[in-house]
Amino acid sequence: MMMSKSDESAPYTEPVDAPLVLITREPLSLDELISQVSASIGNYGAVASFSGIVRNVNLGRTVLFLEYEAYESLAEQIFQRIRNEVHTAWPKVEIGIHHRIGRLELGETSVVIAATSPHRADAFAACRYTIERVKQIAPIWKREHFEGGHIWLENATADPDDEEARSSAYRIACR
Repeated sequence: MMMSKSDESAPYTEPVDAPLVLITREPLSLDELISQVSASIGNYGAVASFSGIVRNVNLGRTVLFLEYEAYESLAEQIFQRIRNEVHTAWPKVEIGIHHRIGRLELGETSVVIAATSPHRADAFAACRYTIERVKQIAPIWKREHFEGGHIWLENATADPDDEEARSSAYRIACR
């Protein structure tokens, strides 16, 4: 269902052909996700996005590359759960989440998030909330390879039902 800007009160409907949640080994396209999110709900007034890029230095170490692993089917379920949380907090926002797994080189994109909304504040907040929740609860693990070794980083540790964790993500998003 396409909604015009004047039809902001129309109910949310899940698009049938657009993968708004995705775990993949293929390179990510922010432009593609923005198009999918925009097409799913209509051309609203704002689009906010986030791209996570493999950096060359972390904690003072020279990074060589990263490896991401995921419990893929559960991660997609968690992404859908996060989308539902976004729809509850910001009913007029549409959001998409794509995450890449496997080996990623410096400068490659590991995660993209896009949000569309009638107003920029909600799109920005929903986008920020989404990455905070992905970090908290998605079963995706990152192994950093650096000069002299490798370590696992940033495991998802919060229970998805932990209200304190969810509230923390909301507070960060709405600063």
